[in-house]
Amino acid sequence: MGRSSQLVSSVREELDSLLPLYPLCSIYKVPERLRRVSQKAYTPKLVSIGPLHHGKEHLNPMEEHKLRYLQQYLRRTQVNLEDYVHKIKAQEAGLRSCYAETIAFSSDEFVRIMLVDVAFIIEVLLRFRFHQLSEENDRLFNRTWMFEELWMDLLLFENQLPFFILEDCFDTDKIQASSNISERLSLIDLSHYFFTNKLQNKETEGNLEIIRSSQVEHFVDFCRSLYLPLKPSTTAGPMTKTTPSITELHRAGVMFKLKSSSNLFDIQFISGVLEIPKLAISDELEITVKNIIAFEQTDCRETIMSDYAFIIDRLVKTSKDVELLVSNEILENGLGSSSAAAAMINNLADGLTVDPRGCCYGTILKDLNKHCSKPQHQWREYLLKHFRNSTWPTKKTTAAVIFLVLCLIQTICLLIFIVLLS
Repeated sequence: MGRSSQLVSSVREELDSLLPLYPLCSIYKVPERLRRVSQKAYTPKLVSIGPLHHGKEHLNPMEEHKLRYLQQYLRRTQVNLEDYVHKIKAQEAGLRSCYAETIAFSSDEFVRIMLVDVAFIIEVLLRFRFHQLSEENDRLFNRTWMFEELWMDLLLFENQLPFFILEDCFDTDKIQASSNISERLSLIDLSHYFFTNKLQNKETEGNLEIIRSSQVEHFVDFCRSLYLPLKPSTTAGPMTKTTPSITELHRAGVMFKLKSSSNLFDIQFISGVLEIPKLAISDELEITVKNIIAFEQTDCRETIMSDYAFIIDRLVKTSKDVELLVSNEILENGLGSSSAAAAMINNLADGLTVDPRGCCYGTILKDLNKHCSKPQHQWREYLLKHFRNSTWPTKKTTAAVIFLVLCLIQTICLLIFIVLLS
């Protein structure tokens, strides 16, 4: 009985210590099923942002640089450090609730991480937009490789700050007055300018208007919103079990066309023509897509980037598929080899889950399968697949057999015609 009461007491203490679940929670650890595929796609190389990667040894060299940005930010805004600390401290509970993981840092440690990182990000956005604000010896902007790694680190799902704390600390009037900037500043516009520099989707003004009137969770949410189509999908439907590859579709007579749409997700299949918007394969694309997928797989009801990675993975299986898309100017291969591009595309979809009842491209997958299942297309694929890869004597034999079959059919048709006449 004594042991039972101890167990009850112990479990009750654990239950009482549970923190409530907050609706603000939007920053998670990347699910293990995604992380084990590509650890590097989710791990910062240069700088830690927020508490989840803070203190890692390989990121410590940037801490001094972040402090210099904090110092300049305080001078620029003429905000007293004590007031700045109080502002962050007042938001501590809400900030902690944005992270799904329990943050082990003490109150002072957590607030210090936040105030340094908030100032650092605001300064980065300002200096990128207005180059005159950068200092002469600012190695972050003077060294291209460092800026490239910074850009990718700020897009990592585990390396995020809640967007609301950036907005709370962004004092437009003080920044404009101290920096001699006539342009009316907003954190949304600065973020848009910073990230669209390398994102695939260039025409984002319509998305930007929607973002201005909605709540942004963090930079990953912001970039995902820039990709979202302005009109709802008309191609959603149940997922098919199999999908023919680009090479198989080509053999079945499908034509490929570069779609002029600026929306990456706007894939269509009409009258035997598969239209796909331009896709530029690069390291930046892998980081962007994988971290948006990680966000979708943990915190989004709509998984459009996940569905996109799923259909591209099904269509592109080998280097031959890549070469066909490159020859039709649909794919821009920044990795050099076709096999490397195919491997990256396949890697994007590894570990993700897609709703089999409602994939964004369900009807397209169904129509592609239907096209390839037609007898004339099956024969065409078979002949192209076997005839093209055969030796020359085999080709001559096959051609002779086909010629004899056609002659036989012609003879039978002629006899039928004579019988009908008589």
